[in-house]
Amino acid sequence: MTLDQLRIFVAVAEHGHMTKAAELLGISQSAASAAIRALESQHGVRLFNRVGRNIELAQTGHRFLPEAKAVLERAAAALNVLEHVSQTVTGSLSIAASQTIASYWLPRRLASFHEAYPAVRLSVTIGNTRQVETNVLDGRADFGLVEGRTESDILRRATVDEDRLMLVVARSHPEIPRTAAGLLDIRALRWIIREGGSGTREALEDFARSEDVPPSELQIFLVLPSNEAVRQAVEAGAGATIISELVVARSLAEGSLKSVSVDLPKRDFAMITHRDRQASLAQMALKAHLTGKGDLPTDGKG
Repeated sequence: MTLDQLRIFVAVAEHGHMTKAAELLGISQSAASAAIRALESQHGVRLFNRVGRNIELAQTGHRFLPEAKAVLERAAAALNVLEHVSQTVTGSLSIAASQTIASYWLPRRLASFHEAYPAVRLSVTIGNTRQVETNVLDGRADFGLVEGRTESDILRRATVDEDRLMLVVARSHPEIPRTAAGLLDIRALRWIIREGGSGTREALEDFARSEDVPPSELQIFLVLPSNEAVRQAVEAGAGATIISELVVARSLAEGSLKSVSVDLPKRDFAMITHRDRQASLAQMALKAHLTGKGDLPTDGKG
């Protein structure tokens, strides 16, 4: 039994799909299948049941999963000790990031981090704020990057940047009516929004409450799973949205969208980490890089 076999087993168990787990680990599907077969053959057990194209944990697999995770956590802790002794920044980092951050803010920063620390392997998964929080809590991500509020009190938050929100409509959208008090009548708008758990949707709901409008009274026309889908629907004239300036900057410059003047607060981009897990040197280096507190040298050595 090897650590690589355990990593593959845990990934397949968590995702319920051999190909998806292999992609996340950066290996071929055949290599992942071979590792699982070898693990089962070595110990004369069945860890998974094959159901059509999908797989699910067998009873033995359910019993083995928490033990496999515990071994991997102990191995990671042992590696941290060696890293701190040698002060060499190596290893791998798993990052979970919300869509706005992962698509528009993070890539350039990861590229520059890789130049400084080429021995660190990075992997990024994308989800909404709630999914990112869950991944960090479950240990599937070393840390997360979110723009929405988090709920768990065992997560640490550190602000890494600020984001400007905008209310945008299509260039051809008619003038938005106003209330008797001279405020935008947001009840009169058709809204294109993200799914529940998204920080971008949370921003719209907060704005509605600030205008004394319950979110339930908004005309929700479309609920879409990505920022790009929302932007394209708004450009097509389907309605209005509140979204990060990072997502719509090019559309505003090209004139396919126009912004509506409204007072929206800035929101934080935040890094979240588990309070009870020891950070590796690689994690500390990336945190310093993203927060601009470069307290580790850029040659990968302590």
